[in-house]
Amino acid sequence: MLVDPGINLAANREYSHMNVRFTNLPDMLSIAAVERDTGIAKDTLRVWERRYGFPNPLRDSNDDRVYPADQIEKLRLLKRLLDLGHRPGRVVPLPIEALKELSAKSLQAEPTQSVGMVISQQEMDRYLDLLRSHQTEALRLALSTTLMKIGLDRFVIEVVSPLIKNIGDYWADGKLEIHEEHLFTEQIKHLLRTAINSVPRGHTGQSEDLARPRILLTTFPQEHHSLGLLMAEALMALEGCVCVSLGTQTPILEIAQAARAQKADVIALSFSSQMNQNQVVDGLNELKSKLAPGIELWVGGENQALRKRAPEGIKVINALNDISFNVKDWRSKRSDI
Repeated sequence: MLVDPGINLAANREYSHMNVRFTNLPDMLSIAAVERDTGIAKDTLRVWERRYGFPNPLRDSNDDRVYPADQIEKLRLLKRLLDLGHRPGRVVPLPIEALKELSAKSLQAEPTQSVGMVISQQEMDRYLDLLRSHQTEALRLALSTTLMKIGLDRFVIEVVSPLIKNIGDYWADGKLEIHEEHLFTEQIKHLLRTAINSVPRGHTGQSEDLARPRILLTTFPQEHHSLGLLMAEALMALEGCVCVSLGTQTPILEIAQAARAQKADVIALSFSSQMNQNQVVDGLNELKSKLAPGIELWVGGENQALRKRAPEGIKVINALNDISFNVKDWRSKRSDI
């Protein structure tokens, strides 16, 4: 039986504006939480609601929008498809089963990067099973044991990087809850921070002032994801760089001021796919205009703006393996190192 999609859209629009309020919504997310956890801006959610009839949120006792789990699952899939280049008008009106099928086909068509020997699927499944069964201590022990066995550089490139991708896929498919994804992130951050703190600073026999490049690491105010930044810091520390981390969400003017105060040679920035591409490009141009000559901008992450629209003069790090090359290249061009 065929159903006129226009009828459904009209019904959804009517339903979304019904003055129905609920006082007990434990499994709902606010619009701010949906923006934070899916990367879809609040304004975009409202536009889709008016234009496509989805999402169609309920209202809480304060008449604020709240979103049930099935709509959040669909929003996750939509965000993944948008990151892969699909247009909202094409995918937002589709039912969730069609989105799952389209997502699977799109991921199969994506080119994969080879980074040498990587984590086996069996080991990958073991980590994911521990996470999904909430065996927190066993997961921490398994990860830390692997780190000790293979070393920090291989742990970042061969274990953490593919794990992040798999966990992202699980989360987008609704196979992981948000709190489980957050738990994994915190476990990895703790392990990496502890390992970074144990790396000797600078080159053997040199003071910190002579260990260069001095690299300032942070993200723009709209970017709250920090794991990619921490992975880059680990590899930079292993190369003997002095790394100064400001954490995430630093205002652009403050980044420029910190670069002067810290006498930074390089500013390293991380951009997830969830950050608006226009904000990435505009922010990079603004920051570049505020920096003293000679300070380089190194950027990395999954945001498509870095591949398609990165401003001139900014070094895009496409893979974690490129960090070592960039550090060596920076040093080779400076005779005073």
